[in-house]
Amino acid sequence: MATEFYDSLEVRDSELREQELFAALPGQLIHAASKAPFFGQQLAEFDLESINSREALATLPLVRKSDLSRLQKEQPPFGGLAAYDPDNLVRIFASPGPIYEPQTSRPDGWRLCRALFAAGMRKGMLVHNTFSYHFSPAGMMLESAIGELGCAVFAAGVGQTELQVQAIAALRPQAYTGTPSFLKIILDAGVESGADLSSLERGLVSGEALPPSLREDIRDRGVQLLQAYATADVGLIAYESEAMEGLILDEGVIVEIVQPGTGDPVAPGEVGEIVVTVFNPDYPLVRFATGDLSMVMDGQSPCGRTNTRIKGWMGRADQTTKVRGMFVQPTQIAEIVKRFPEVSRARLIISSENHQDQMHLKCESTDHSEELQQKIAKAAREICKLRADVSFEAPGSLPKDGVVIHDARTYD
Repeated sequence: MATEFYDSLEVRDSELREQELFAALPGQLIHAASKAPFFGQQLAEFDLESINSREALATLPLVRKSDLSRLQKEQPPFGGLAAYDPDNLVRIFASPGPIYEPQTSRPDGWRLCRALFAAGMRKGMLVHNTFSYHFSPAGMMLESAIGELGCAVFAAGVGQTELQVQAIAALRPQAYTGTPSFLKIILDAGVESGADLSSLERGLVSGEALPPSLREDIRDRGVQLLQAYATADVGLIAYESEAMEGLILDEGVIVEIVQPGTGDPVAPGEVGEIVVTVFNPDYPLVRFATGDLSMVMDGQSPCGRTNTRIKGWMGRADQTTKVRGMFVQPTQIAEIVKRFPEVSRARLIISSENHQDQMHLKCESTDHSEELQQKIAKAAREICKLRADVSFEAPGSLPKDGVVIHDARTYD
């Protein structure tokens, strides 16, 4: 197992870590309440100096990711949740919703260096980064950390598989960042073209599930993949080490697992919603409910890192799901339906074939014309930023079970 760590925080005594995090929490809460108008109102009735334990933290209200779009419309651009100095703002991104996220000049503001280091990336390496640089912050999230770690980055972005293969063959990067399914596409294309992609030895992947069969397939081609769990809002939440036994929590967050729909912590070993409080002075989210499900694992990682482990992503508390690294939400399907009076209801089916996500939008309509089908497909691409096959169903034929997005993928 690994004998070196990103810093000494990773091997702290567990009780000491807990003491230090909760000793720092009141100051972070006071900062959030004084600098971010939303938290000034949200936390006004609480004695923030006394919020210095998990039990006390659990008394504070949640901030739901699903509410961010509404809050930002009411108080643009960041819903009153940001606390940065305007002189330090360097970029603004947009995630589906839309939800806008700030980037400041703070080095590695999303704290992804730790995950990159655990995945084997070291100063002097070249990293091929295929996360999106357009609208979404994912590309810059990784690029800022890669640079802070002392690595060079090739800003590949998404798509253009043939050019990706050419760049890897020419530049010989040692590492990859992006989604695992896109790496498979690139490696498959390399085999077909006869390109030498053997320089790739390691990768940090995120944005979608990494099924064991896909990890093994890519490992057989010489690339060891580890995972990171991060969001555009809070940055790194947890990461995988070479032990590959659960995801280890980042040192800069407090994570709670709560009963979905409430802020009440679940019993140890139970599945619940991941709630994160982050020590970020610029975007100080407090009890941020991600909508993702997971559970705490017993014990510590064999790699020597002592922080709490979670099992990894275990589904969504709502019907929002991630397809090819992008969130797709029931509200987006509703927006598609609203554009077309001919469509009464719709249901999105998400499946996977050969580790490639597919979207199939079933629409109830009396008009089954090819023209309408093409218009709906175009609207789906505009709204969801992803391609979807469209088919028609008879009015009243879709199940009346409240499901708008049905995730039919399996992860063997």
